[in-house]
Amino acid sequence: MDQRSKELRKLIVRGLEGGSRGHIGSSMSLVEILRVLFDSFLKFNPTDPMWVDRDRFILSKGHGCLALFAILADKGFFDPQELDGFCTSNSRLGGHPELGKLPGIEASTGALGHGLSMAVGMAVAAKIRGQSHRVVVVMGDGEINEGSVWEAAMSASKHRLDNLIAMVDYNKLQSYGLTKEVLDLEPLADKWRAFGFEVVEVDGHNVNALEELVTQLPLRAQKPTAVICHTVKGKGISFAEGRADWHHKSDLKSHDISALYRCLL
Repeated sequence: MDQRSKELRKLIVRGLEGGSRGHIGSSMSLVEILRVLFDSFLKFNPTDPMWVDRDRFILSKGHGCLALFAILADKGFFDPQELDGFCTSNSRLGGHPELGKLPGIEASTGALGHGLSMAVGMAVAAKIRGQSHRVVVVMGDGEINEGSVWEAAMSASKHRLDNLIAMVDYNKLQSYGLTKEVLDLEPLADKWRAFGFEVVEVDGHNVNALEELVTQLPLRAQKPTAVICHTVKGKGISFAEGRADWHHKSDLKSHDISALYRCLL
């Protein structure tokens, strides 16, 4: 990891410290995906969050919100000091993103399986209105067990939504075990192709590969794009990488926080 990826992860740990809890593994696997999207692809204006021509971004795996809060703070949507109050009673930063509470949030998510449906609606609306912005949605791999995801995928294909990019954070672990044991997703790329998407796979922690990929989006005219990002749950935290028991932690102590920071030195 380069220094920027470490600094974004430190912002996640800052939120964990403030709330003494959070989805650690689920947030850490997202960092490079969100970093490249916000650094190199999405159009937005932190001083005018509702700018009509902005691209729309939905974090459908809302439990990974600390990664989204970190990048939004980094980009100036709000003061990073707010991370210190994560999940406290008077904070705007809850355990899932909430539309209307924090600038930069396009949808309330966390009830899994809904983000792609909302993204399809936004992309259809943009087509009807003749608007040129793109809609990007990031889903978890466990989340796409939900049938509503595949109903939305069929609709995206029907409407030829080449302004829609669906990304899967494929860390291969969900809350209580391996995705292949809970409900096997393979052949995942072929599934998306069968639903009418143009598909590409990428190392979700390789910043250079992700930056090269986003220059090519959308991959094909009149077809939605699916990007399968191969990631590691808990990436960057040596003792949490690839471990389902670090999906979420509560009642984190000072020594836990210190151990998390030490991994990012």
